[in-house]
Amino acid sequence: MPPFQTHTVDNQPPEFAPRDLWATDPALREAAVREGAAAFENRLAAYGALAGDELYRLSFDAHRDKPRLRTHDRFGHRIDTVEFHPNYHRLMQAAIEHGVAGLSWAEPQPGAHVARAALSYLHHQIEPGTSCPLTMTHAAVPALRRAPVLREWIDKVAASRYDPRDVPMAQKSGVTLGMGMTEKQGGSDVRANTTVATPLSADGEYGLVGHKWFFSAPMSDAFLVLAQAPGGLSCFLLPRRLPDGAKNAFALMRLKDKLGDWSNASSEVEFQEAVAYRVGDEGRGIATILEMVMLTRLDCMLGSAAEMRMALAQAMHHVRHRKAFGKPLVDQPLMRNVLADLAIESEAALALSMRVARAVDAAPGDAGEAAFARIATAVGKYWICKRTPASVNEAQECLGGAGYVEESILPRLYRQAPLNSIWEGSGNIQCLDVLRALAREPETGDAVLAELAAVSGRHPALDAATQALRASLASGDVAEAGARLLVEELALALQAATLLRADSPMADLFCTSRLDGERGLAFGTLRPQADAFEAVLVRIGS
Repeated sequence: MPPFQTHTVDNQPPEFAPRDLWATDPALREAAVREGAAAFENRLAAYGALAGDELYRLSFDAHRDKPRLRTHDRFGHRIDTVEFHPNYHRLMQAAIEHGVAGLSWAEPQPGAHVARAALSYLHHQIEPGTSCPLTMTHAAVPALRRAPVLREWIDKVAASRYDPRDVPMAQKSGVTLGMGMTEKQGGSDVRANTTVATPLSADGEYGLVGHKWFFSAPMSDAFLVLAQAPGGLSCFLLPRRLPDGAKNAFALMRLKDKLGDWSNASSEVEFQEAVAYRVGDEGRGIATILEMVMLTRLDCMLGSAAEMRMALAQAMHHVRHRKAFGKPLVDQPLMRNVLADLAIESEAALALSMRVARAVDAAPGDAGEAAFARIATAVGKYWICKRTPASVNEAQECLGGAGYVEESILPRLYRQAPLNSIWEGSGNIQCLDVLRALAREPETGDAVLAELAAVSGRHPALDAATQALRASLASGDVAEAGARLLVEELALALQAATLLRADSPMADLFCTSRLDGERGLAFGTLRPQADAFEAVLVRIGS
């Protein structure tokens, strides 16, 4: 060694990227085909390679350099502009051009929603911040269909073109959409909103006065918002720029200083007679946004599953290349138990999310799938999002101190992990929604039982869980205080059924550990089964 050099660098893993996120994920490849997206395999493969290489590298600077709000220009004009790192725009462009926001609407054929779900899953693994505007842009379309005069907005979402210029919609090749539902006094109780919408013309144009506590992705071209019209709470599309080029009458008050989601901006806003266009009937605002909410909740499931997958992949990469106590970490029995347990959780989350994507895809023409999508999005959103923080933290621990350092992606994933359990309705909201669906739409309970019946006899633990759920649902009397337990039982049974239907090597371990209780409370407490662990770890990839 040269003079004064006191150490060599060894026993460190190589860089994680480049890594083909599609080729190294057999669970995703199988799910895409199983749930109906085989026609899109080549496009998914292309995006998986891009995401795990160039986009992965771009994401680090997009997070380090947080968005900045400029309320005024140097001459004193109000501009309400948010500036992003250039990599944010490059990530948005790649995602939109590959269909993460618009594929479902650009190519409305069987399997399109499943393919878009897979694209979203791939993208979220490397850059969850941009997933916020991508999800909102995609999910807004069903609501906009209720206002035929807004057809051009739908067309420009489907165009899959990213145009970040702050100009009127008519001058743009593609658009992005945000949302402003939440107010200070209401939170999830949007019926308590106080923003007022006053009719300005007979053709659905209103003036909005009020505030929003969360105004997401404030550089979007338009926003879906809720406000109190003369006929009650209603839904509106509020453009950022008016047709004549003038900025709409709203003021961004500040950007939120958030735990995670650093590359993307969230803001507070005041509407000062801002022009907006009614979407759906007056007084039917919540009904108008329900289909949108189903899509955003699905993306919460996908995003959480993606965070689990990336954290697991990072952990596996580290332990394959790191030695401790005389042998590679990956060969140490207790580490193998931890990794196997994390892998089971990860694949179960993905499998159920993709199954729900198929239900969403089929829902317009299949009443049974529509009922399944209605309840499974709330069930899956509750459970998968709840499991993510603990899963990501356990993966961090596999790296030790290296997993707590910002140069790795694990701290970013850990900050991001709680978000999806809060956004689009926290855990209690999801559970109450499940109770509401079971009480008012009994076909949703029938759809769940039919899903479980399809794999009857495949595993005794699931058969027992199904029998218990059948009794609970038949009674029709689940106390509100017990809703979380019911939803957890539904989620575990549906995950087990999906893994069994997929003939996943994870299925038996999932059923015995999650349904039969053959594990402790922490990850890594599976009953020792060397052969089963090996089958699971081979499936994770290197």
